Amino acid sequence: MGALAAGIAMFGAAIGAGVGNGLIISKMLEGMARQPELSGQLRTNMFIGVGLVEAMPIISFVVALMVMNK
Repeated sequence: MGALAAGIAMFGAAIGAGVGNGLIISKMLEGMARQPELSGQLRTNMFIGVGLVEAMPIISFVVALMVMNK
């Protein structure tokens, strides 16, 4: 049962991270198309946002491992 719960948690985190990364990158590209002079600042903010979004699956993986070991 713990393995099933861990798998569901990882699935949800992976889907959420994929959607979140897609939204962040698409909005960054839209902003670059509208204001090319801000591309450096937008790119920096995008990398920060992607890093924060990617932290969620990593945390979910750790929690899933903890649930499986109980």
